[in-house]
Amino acid sequence: MYRTLVALFSSLAAPIAASEFSLSWPIDCTLGETCYIQQYVDRDHGPGAVDFTCNKLTYDGHKGTDIALPYLSDMTAGVPVRAAADGVVAGVRNNMDDTYATKDNSAQIKGRECGNGVVLRHVGGWETQYCHMKKGSIGVKTGDRVATGSTLGEVGLSGQTQFPHLHVSVRQDGQVVDPFMPDPKAICGASPKNQLWSSPISYVAGAFIGAGFSHEVPRYDAIKSGDASEQVDSLTPKAPALVLWAFAYGGLKGDTITLTVEGPDGMIIDQTVTLEKDQAQFFRAAGKRLRASSWPTGLYTGTSRLVRNGREVDRVIRTIRF
Repeated sequence: MYRTLVALFSSLAAPIAASEFSLSWPIDCTLGETCYIQQYVDRDHGPGAVDFTCNKLTYDGHKGTDIALPYLSDMTAGVPVRAAADGVVAGVRNNMDDTYATKDNSAQIKGRECGNGVVLRHVGGWETQYCHMKKGSIGVKTGDRVATGSTLGEVGLSGQTQFPHLHVSVRQDGQVVDPFMPDPKAICGASPKNQLWSSPISYVAGAFIGAGFSHEVPRYDAIKSGDASEQVDSLTPKAPALVLWAFAYGGLKGDTITLTVEGPDGMIIDQTVTLEKDQAQFFRAAGKRLRASSWPTGLYTGTSRLVRNGREVDRVIRTIRF
């Protein structure tokens, strides 16, 4: 098998310089709309963790870029994973279940934290690895030659993960490379040069994943699955309560989340909470119980704001009409 791989690999074009290697976007999604980057490569070689901007959108020892889907329902619908560059398939795993990692299944996951995935080898000693893919979705096998943009499988929830996403690792000669700042000697916060992405990607330090109205505070599992987004259909003028919820990522200690709802008769909800710790994902909700026979007829506007150090990081607006 090794000789076969070497023969296939050597049949590719001659090695290229690092600056000539580039990556196409590896998921069939629109960044900032139908997917987002949850975590970046950890640039701190010690016990701390910082991404290439010196922010905390990573964790200690993280060796890749995590591109997440908003909800579990998006994964169920199917989101293709694509080869980021021309290469040869060096390895495949395709039989692990799509399930949240817990203490109960830790023994089954140990040593297979990547879950279902694909490893591609490219010219110039480059390698890309795609993790947490959907069980049974991978349509390539070891030894296959793939072109940039070829479908490898679908985004899943296999391995060591708590949300549906694709973990993409980039290596050259076995060493981890941060595609946002390829120079291993560059210090975080420096102006990044020569991203490996063929189309430069802007950094987002945190944002809302979703928001919506409900007649009660949704369960967190309903938020993550996408079910809470559909509860607006159950709202009627006689709903027992009106609740605005917001789901976000990249929260830092000290961030504030303000939830307001303005109805036909003025402001009915105005609540601000402060995060007490860093949180990779989180949701907050605020509401008001019905005190009359029904809610006043008209338009209700819900606004969610994420503020960091006095600056608005993100805002999302939702409306409903009774």
